[in-house]
Amino acid sequence: MKAEHDVSEKLQGCHTTLIDNYVFEGHVPVESVTQVLEEKPFIKGLSVPGMPLGSPGMSGEKQGPLEVYTLAFQPTDTPEVYATH
Repeated sequence: MKAEHDVSEKLQGCHTTLIDNYVFEGHVPVESVTQVLEEKPFIKGLSVPGMPLGSPGMSGEKQGPLEVYTLAFQPTDTPEVYATH
């Protein structure tokens, strides 16, 4: 699924989900998912790369702010931060 939806290796998480034509990669907080589904921005989706401790669904203590990145239609070396939790 990651390759099919052009999720760059740098932005890959452990899970990929498709909702309403958006790609949600990794442990994206529900608040960010809900915001995208309500506002319908012109993006491919959102990503929380890797498996950060303390992120939604992950055990362990959170190690600082959790950054959610925009999955853009055009790949970029510097992804935009969509939200910080």
